[in-house]
Amino acid sequence: MIKEYCGLFGIYNHDEAARMAYFGLYAMQHRGQESAGIVTWDGTKIREQRGMGLVPEIFNERHLGKELKGRIAVGHVRYSTTGASLIRNAQPFLVRIRGMQMAIAHNGNLVNTVELRRELEASGSIFQTTMDSEIFVHLFAKYLGEGTLEEAVIKACERVRGAYSLLVLADNKMIAVKDPNGMRPLALGRTGDAWVIASETCAFDLLEAEYLRPIEPGEMVVIENKCLSSFKIAENVPTRQCIFEMVYFARPDSIVFGEDVYQCRKRMGQILAREAPADVDFVMPFPDSGNFACLGYSQASGLPMELAMIRNHYVGRTFIQPSQSMRDFSVRVKINPVRSLIKNKRICIVDDSIVRGTTIRTRVKKLRELGAREVHMRVACPPIRSPCFYGIDFSSKGELIAANNTIKDIATFIGLDSLHYLTLDGLLESVNGGDRWCKACFDGKYPIPVSPELDKMCLENQIALSW
Repeated sequence: MIKEYCGLFGIYNHDEAARMAYFGLYAMQHRGQESAGIVTWDGTKIREQRGMGLVPEIFNERHLGKELKGRIAVGHVRYSTTGASLIRNAQPFLVRIRGMQMAIAHNGNLVNTVELRRELEASGSIFQTTMDSEIFVHLFAKYLGEGTLEEAVIKACERVRGAYSLLVLADNKMIAVKDPNGMRPLALGRTGDAWVIASETCAFDLLEAEYLRPIEPGEMVVIENKCLSSFKIAENVPTRQCIFEMVYFARPDSIVFGEDVYQCRKRMGQILAREAPADVDFVMPFPDSGNFACLGYSQASGLPMELAMIRNHYVGRTFIQPSQSMRDFSVRVKINPVRSLIKNKRICIVDDSIVRGTTIRTRVKKLRELGAREVHMRVACPPIRSPCFYGIDFSSKGELIAANNTIKDIATFIGLDSLHYLTLDGLLESVNGGDRWCKACFDGKYPIPVSPELDKMCLENQIALSW
C-alpha cells in the first residue's frame, strides 16, 4: 500500500474552533493515520492536544469542549515521510521564540534537510525531533531577530528546497504558505465570519464552509484581526503540482489544485478504455481506490462493471497480524470475492496504480482459484518507475516493480493474461493537460534537485552517526 502524506487544517475566528478542526481532520483522515494534533490560541496562550493513532482515538469531548479553548485552531494528521513514527514527531510542533508562542504544521518533504540541519546545529540550534518540519522552526528563530514574522517566514522559505504546505499559528496570527512549485495542495474557504484553510476541500464540505480558491504556488496568506492579506514569496518558478494526488491520494469528493478529483479519475478510466480495450465479460475494481477509473472504463467501453470484490469497512488499523504461514490473511480480510460472479468468466481488473505488485498478485491468485477463465488488468496511470522524494513513501527503485521489470514480466509475476497502463499523455489529458504537474514518479524528471542522502530515516541515521 502507498502511504499518504499529511493533512493540514486551520480555522480563524470561530466560536468552536477546536471542534471545527476536529471535524476537518476527521474528513482528511485518509491523508495520515499515524498521529494527529490540534492547537488553539485562547487570547493568552496556546493550548494543545496531540497523540498517536486516529483522530477519534486522540480527542474527546473534554478536549474539544473545555481544554482547547480559543477562536483560532490549527490541526494536523500525519503519516511520516521524514522522521520516525513517534509522539515527539507528532504535529503541530510547538515552540516559544523571542516571547512569541508558535505552532507549526507541515505537509510535504524537504530535500535539503540534512544540509540545513548540519548548518543549524553548527550554529547552536538544538533539535527536539527527527522531522524535517523542525527545520522551519530554527530558521524562523534565526530570522525573527531581523524583522517581522512574515519576513522571517519568507526568508526561511528561501532557504528550504522541496515540497511544503505550511500552517503557522503565532499568537493572534495564522499564516499559510505553499512552496514555489505548489506541489502540495492547500485551499482557502470561509464559513460565516471564519476563514478556513485545509489540504482538501472535503474538509470544507463537512463544516458547510464555502470553498473560495486554491492557495497558489509561492503564495503566503496572513490572517490577523479577522482580515486576510496575500503575498507572493517567489517569482518565475514553474508550477509543478503532484499529479499523484489526482491518481490516488486525494479523496474523490475533493477539489484539488482547482480540479474535480472524481471527474479526473473517471476520465482516466475512459481514456484507458480508448487506449487499451479488453475483450472480457466484465470489468471490476479492487475497492475502493479503483472504483472511479473502473466506472469510467465501463462507461466508455460499454462493458458491464461488477463489484466482484467486497471491501470489509470494519477492519481497524490495529487488526492483529497473523503468523508468517498465513501472511496473506491480512489481505484477504480486507476484501472478499463474490464467488458467483467469477467462475468461468473473463475478467478485467481496473485499478489506479501498481507499486510493488505483491498485493495485486495475491488477489489475482484468488480469482484464479475461484475459476476465472481469464484475468486481465488495466492501470489508470503510467508505470511508476522512479522514487518520490517530495512526500510519497516509496523512496527507492528497489520498491518499485516497474523500475526493474518490463510490463510483460510484471504481467507474468502477477499472473495476468494481459496488462496495460494508461500512457502519460492520457493521464495528462485526464487532468486537463498543461505543464503544471510533477510527473517525476513516472518520467524520472525531478523539478527540484534531490540530495543523495535523502530518505525517510535520514535524520535518525545522521543522529546515530553523530553518537
